[in-house]
Amino acid sequence: MIKAENIYKSFGDLEVLKGVDLHIEKGEVVSIVGASGAGKTTLLQILGTLERMNKNRESSLVINGVNIEQLNAKKLARFRNTHIGFIFQFHQLLPEFTAVENVCIPAYIAGKPKKESEERARELLDFLHLSHRYEHKPKELSGGEQQRVAVARALINNPDIIFADEPSGNLDSESAEHLHRLFFKLRDEFQQTFVIVTHNEELADMADRKLVMVDGNIL
Repeated sequence: MIKAENIYKSFGDLEVLKGVDLHIEKGEVVSIVGASGAGKTTLLQILGTLERMNKNRESSLVINGVNIEQLNAKKLARFRNTHIGFIFQFHQLLPEFTAVENVCIPAYIAGKPKKESEERARELLDFLHLSHRYEHKPKELSGGEQQRVAVARALINNPDIIFADEPSGNLDSESAEHLHRLFFKLRDEFQQTFVIVTHNEELADMADRKLVMVDGNIL
């Protein structure tokens, strides 16, 4: 599913990633932990195609059999929209849109019909126990409900991989626990692969594999 080899990333003189190797199988839930500044989020952004790694002939990133470095900007954006979903610590919902409209945004970007997209959005919100929140805007939702809307948005295009960056970092303990269990339910239901950066040890330990990053590399 994901084969990353010899991944380097620098910002100016600061070397953040120092030759990371990582293989993740389809359907795995993998957590990545480590101290702040270890390179976790930078690695997640490169794996999620939001950031480019340093040019290096010995480096490669292959996702679902596609060599990411060979894609131009337009093809990369299309690949990201079709195959990858993102969940962030802060839900990033658009305040002027309803729950259904927020969930539909990636589907609209993909050019899917409005009716089909809204039906799929409602199915996902039903699955996430938010059928009573279709027309509510983010300010009318609790933190846990907002994050579940963000999860539905990540799932709308049936991506192969979900990347989550501190997904429960802004939630109370009860909402966080519900979200953690939801990831595994989604994996069992939809067979997605999850890669989760977290400081939450409970979530990290629930994963199929826990990877520890130290000083720009995986132990």
